[in-house]
Amino acid sequence: KVLQGSIDSDEIGIDIAYEQVLRTWANWLDQNIDPNRTSIFFSSMSPTHIRSSDWGVNGGSSKCEKETEPILDMSRPVDVGTNRRLFEIAVNATKSTTKVPISFLNVTTMSEYRKDAHISFYGSGSGKLVTPEQKSDPDCLHWCLPGLPDTWNELLSLYIIHRS
Repeated sequence: KVLQGSIDSDEIGIDIAYEQVLRTWANWLDQNIDPNRTSIFFSSMSPTHIRSSDWGVNGGSSKCEKETEPILDMSRPVDVGTNRRLFEIAVNATKSTTKVPISFLNVTTMSEYRKDAHISFYGSGSGKLVTPEQKSDPDCLHWCLPGLPDTWNELLSLYIIHRS
């Protein structure tokens, strides 16, 4: 249930809700955070690789199954289903504070090219090899470790070092 002023609604669009949440968060930061003592970082969303047709594979593999190399053609943006409207809302929200600067960590764009970095059929996460049933429905949401999330952490570390 959404209550805002005189609006009382059971449903609200995800983009409207996300924008309201981030606006509320940005206002709270401006009112409660001392920018001389605190650094704020906001990380963009992690993409998934659900449809192999998104990166030019028609037929054959499903999802990120059997993918062993990143998308190498960086001459064009990759569309793997990332909600660009939510991405833009996040970018704008990080620019909307008047008192507290927010560093926006764009992990989305670099990660969209890494269809090969999901755990998919490499392992179940418990150290065991995946079963044939698990291979037929690969995990294209979670990432291999060590791997891409470590790159995100390196990016964050560089931001922190640069700001100090």
